[in-house]
Amino acid sequence: MKKKYGQAPDTHRKAYFNTLSNYKNGQFQNQIPTPALVEGQNMLKVLWHFFGKHTDTTPTSPIPFINTDLKQLRPEENVLVWFGHSSYFIQVDGKKLLVDPVFSGNASPVRGSVKAFPGANHYQVEDLPDIDLLLISHDHWDHLDYQTIQLLQPKVKKVICGLGVAQHFEYWGWNKNKLTEKNWYDSVTPFEGFQVTLMPARHFSGRLFNRNISLWTSYVLQTPTKKLFLGGDSGYGPQFKEIGERFGPFDLAILECGQYNERWPYIHSLPDEVVKEARELKAAAFMPVHNSKFKLAQHPWYEPLHQVTLLAEAAHIPVTTPLIGEKVDLDHPGKVWEKWWEKLSHK
Repeated sequence: MKKKYGQAPDTHRKAYFNTLSNYKNGQFQNQIPTPALVEGQNMLKVLWHFFGKHTDTTPTSPIPFINTDLKQLRPEENVLVWFGHSSYFIQVDGKKLLVDPVFSGNASPVRGSVKAFPGANHYQVEDLPDIDLLLISHDHWDHLDYQTIQLLQPKVKKVICGLGVAQHFEYWGWNKNKLTEKNWYDSVTPFEGFQVTLMPARHFSGRLFNRNISLWTSYVLQTPTKKLFLGGDSGYGPQFKEIGERFGPFDLAILECGQYNERWPYIHSLPDEVVKEARELKAAAFMPVHNSKFKLAQHPWYEPLHQVTLLAEAAHIPVTTPLIGEKVDLDHPGKVWEKWWEKLSHK
């Protein structure tokens, strides 16, 4: 089905993109040079290594989860609930937000490939309450899932995304009045007392062969009582210090940690870089996501959480590691969390 691939930006959008400093030769640009692969690597080498034998890349037992009734949350609760990988729900100051939801069970255009780990795909669209605001960080398959997005359409009041991503939503039949697409450094006020600012990430975009025709982004979410950093996918770069100086300190930073490799060190953060990012953002606590649901790299599935918690503890930075479905109290996100992944068999 071609529909799921989305649609390239139309003529009107491209004319506007060509006026922007971060768009050149038909593509959006990172702030600093960001090759997809490290020098000396090519895609053939990467694929040869990817399909080789690697240990513990998938769990031998189902990923544990907690069944939280999201429709029965108390109105005064300020909570975050993670759904595995980079999908999560936020209820804060009376509003309900959803970020990068992927509930179809796979993160690839090829049916039956990149399947969710057993236990990691418990939550579905029908488990969600109505959503005041949907945020999409970029259009990769593990962040923008056609099947999930279409099921969400009657539940979602507003969408904010990077430039070009709204073209997919329009192609899929969404009402244009629900959609707001912006560039880095633009701010949106979706509700009274809330401000969403798009900020740079170091990554790329694309759903098929055309790369970087839509924008990838991180978000600064400021509410009446909270300040959150929603990182999207990103390699380490100067943007973290810039964001920390401009908007910090943050109550909680949600940072990508997983699907990294020394062959592509610029587009995904390594665990030690994640801790550095949390420090530069001036985050009171950080939550590592982009792990524990899909195999998109060759590291052991539990390695991102294991490594980043050790490094964070050594740096005395609180790290938030809930189970899938476990409520994170946004009023106290930096509590001591159980290392649930250590209970699963690693061998």
